[in-house]
Amino acid sequence: MFRRAVLALALSAALTGCGALGGSGTGPAPSGGTVEKPKIKVALISTIDLAPLHLANKKGYFKEEGLELEITTAPSSQATLASLISGQADFAFASYVPFFVAQDKKAADIKIVADSVSASPRSNMIVTKPGSAVKSVRDLAGKKIGVSALNTASHIMSMAAMKAEGVDQSAVKWTPIPFPDMAAALSRGDVDAAYLPEPFITQAAKTIGAVPVADVATGPTEDFPIAGYGALAKFTADNPKTVTAFQRAMKKATDESADRAAIQPYVVEFGKVDQDTAALVTLPHFHSTLDARRLQRVPDQLLEFHVIGQRIDAGPMLAPQG
Repeated sequence: MFRRAVLALALSAALTGCGALGGSGTGPAPSGGTVEKPKIKVALISTIDLAPLHLANKKGYFKEEGLELEITTAPSSQATLASLISGQADFAFASYVPFFVAQDKKAADIKIVADSVSASPRSNMIVTKPGSAVKSVRDLAGKKIGVSALNTASHIMSMAAMKAEGVDQSAVKWTPIPFPDMAAALSRGDVDAAYLPEPFITQAAKTIGAVPVADVATGPTEDFPIAGYGALAKFTADNPKTVTAFQRAMKKATDESADRAAIQPYVVEFGKVDQDTAALVTLPHFHSTLDARRLQRVPDQLLEFHVIGQRIDAGPMLAPQG
């Protein structure tokens, strides 16, 4: 029943992917004592945002913490969240929007275990095709704008950018299109403009000559939290050492990801982009440690745009930080 509800909400982009990856071996967690669950199931999507996790897995950082990852790749954040709720996954990577909506609808008791990415300058843009009449945010009034789905981060950030410029959104036709199909839709004229994150910004520039209209990671959405890792509250309560071990491995890999040379091979391998594109993309800001004040911006924006019906305090949703 929840799966249908999550899918109906259409809260994040449908990014395709398939396959499974796993580490090997288990052992005692350095914090003392063995982890409660040495083999954990993690539901992911195919995105460059996950490069630090794949770095941690490839370099054995999870193994050092006594963990072995069984990774499944799903087509969207809705699907990873559904896997978490159904018990098919212990941890799920998703856009923050589905986590907060699930909490608002009382569909699940979610704990956010680790941060992942926030929007860096020029990593999330509204773009259009060459020769378009759309030159600025003010030109978006009354236009058809492509977003991954309604009430997603792409939709929320686009609305915030328009509101900051005093643009009337009432006549905008928001058009859901999967990110991989957005450049073609823009080229055909199916939409007047489109929201794109990386690597789709760089790919659209290469394939159709897409030009920027606005950087949506500015003003009210500067460094806006985009996605993180969640688990069910019961799992975090029953497996605190496992959660802490996961957090430590992610912290080590995220710190290492400050070096672009260290992270770029995983952008290519797991982000499904070629070497040339990987060298050009604007990477997001990678994070691992959670900050309740910064994360509070997400449910506050969701409430402002009526995606959720009541204010949610982000603080109680954060798992203890190891």
